[in-house]
Amino acid sequence: MPKRFLKTSHGEEKECWYLPIFGVYHPKKPDKIRVVFDSAAKYEGVCLNDTLLKGPDLTNNLVGVLLRFRSERIALTADIEQMFFNFLVHTQHRDFLRFLWYEDNNPEKDLIEYHMCVHVFGNSPSPAVATMGLRKSACNQQNHELCGEVCHFVHDNFYVDDGLLSVDSEESAVRIMKNTQTKLKQGGNLRLHKLTSNSQQVLGQFNDEDVKSNLKSDEMKLDKCELERSLGLYWNIGNDTFTFGVSKNDKPITKRGLLSVINSVFDPLGFVAPVLLGGRIILRKALFKNTGWDDPLPQQQQDQLKIWQSSLKDLQEIHIPRSYISSGLKGALRNELHVYCDASEQAIGAFAYIKSFKTETEVEVGFVMGKSKIAPHHGHTIPRLELCASVLGVEMAKFINEQFSNIEFHSTTFYSDSKVVLGYINNRNRRFYVYVTNRVDKIHKLSSPSQWKYISTDQNPADHATRPLSPSELSSWLQGPNCEEINKECS
Repeated sequence: MPKRFLKTSHGEEKECWYLPIFGVYHPKKPDKIRVVFDSAAKYEGVCLNDTLLKGPDLTNNLVGVLLRFRSERIALTADIEQMFFNFLVHTQHRDFLRFLWYEDNNPEKDLIEYHMCVHVFGNSPSPAVATMGLRKSACNQQNHELCGEVCHFVHDNFYVDDGLLSVDSEESAVRIMKNTQTKLKQGGNLRLHKLTSNSQQVLGQFNDEDVKSNLKSDEMKLDKCELERSLGLYWNIGNDTFTFGVSKNDKPITKRGLLSVINSVFDPLGFVAPVLLGGRIILRKALFKNTGWDDPLPQQQQDQLKIWQSSLKDLQEIHIPRSYISSGLKGALRNELHVYCDASEQAIGAFAYIKSFKTETEVEVGFVMGKSKIAPHHGHTIPRLELCASVLGVEMAKFINEQFSNIEFHSTTFYSDSKVVLGYINNRNRRFYVYVTNRVDKIHKLSSPSQWKYISTDQNPADHATRPLSPSELSSWLQGPNCEEINKECS
């Protein structure tokens, strides 16, 4: 690893910049501190980040990385050790990364000047530089299609310094991860460590210093391990499921406190979207009251909030299989994507399932992702809201197909319980109002009328996305329709 910082002389004679520093603590890691250089701190109205080129956004989509992480039976995660600090800053630029600290890291001694030699947390270009350096360390191919499995793993399945791998066998997991470790070490002196897997057999193939500390012992049983974090999601590696952690800190019963509670449940894939919808509906009602963000909510909203908030503790009892299908998608005979859309006066929603055929008669259905959005407060009829839900559905399907570059869906089918919307979609001759026309055009651009089917309201699982549910009512949302229901041909 390059030397991170050097002592330097006083900067009065040259152009330079001094950075304030502060520490960031993680509540679950009280013994660790991350030092952040405040490149956004302003002097005379200007900060360092104002003058730096941020560079392209090379960070993979977090939801996309998580979607791919669920595709196969064997899962493995790893982390680049101190990623930003592995990439040097040009010598002529280091004077713009000056800071003051105690000599020899001794608070009893004087403050002296240092400058950083490497890219730092807080500088706007650091993520782009580090991500490009990581990818170049793994592969120098200009054409991504010519890359091998290591390059594809690093390019597609890393989110900043966290790599998430999902493959169909233990042998593939060990091979890809070991080859990645070798490539990164040779190409950029980068260390891939803190390995975690749902397979004890996989972890046993790596040196102890590369495995996450709580998984090193040969006698360690995965089912007795604490929950791991995978890009913010709680991953129980023992039974290979995702679950949810709920903050136990009481929040004030105010608009700000309610918003904090809603945002404390990290759910990028929409596993518990109908539960969070309940909190968002309460918040919207509160926003129409003429009160401040830190004023107590009206008594009616307080009562609703207490009931909703008390139900959140049950989220810890929910376990969602990490893998869509028990045997994985790669070896399936064929895979189909089914997207359901619905709307109510309160919300619009859409969510997607994979239907995977291991054989013509052996079929499994797995929840992919869901979205639930608050409906506009006034001025929209139910058919218009149903149309908005259909747009949400085709946009979701487009995103899923783009993210599953290595999995081909043999068909994509959309379902709506609104005959009005299906009439809009199938009518190519009549001219509609601009609002309707724009959304129908979007649907036609991303799907064809033949992909759309009618489903009765009582059979439409997307109905759960349009009204609040308690955690105990989520089973049908997560399990989805059974295979017989999907097989029904509706027109």
